[in-house]
Amino acid sequence: MKCSNPDCNRGIGLVSYRRSWFGKRPYCSKRCRDALVAHQPEPQQGSNDATYFEWLFLQPIEHPQLKPVPIRARTR
Repeated sequence: MKCSNPDCNRGIGLVSYRRSWFGKRPYCSKRCRDALVAHQPEPQQGSNDATYFEWLFLQPIEHPQLKPVPIRARTR
């Protein structure tokens, strides 16, 4: 297994360190566990609402709505 710290590329040996009792991410050492890693924010492309709205209505219709057909019920 690999250490959960993104800046570390070491594997985990017989002992792994976790942040808490129920922590899911194993670290190779206490130093990697306690290291603060700042992630770069993803760049925003601006307002995509209008472009998504345009894209939604420009999609081809694969299954057009079927017209309702009247059903004739048999009476006895």
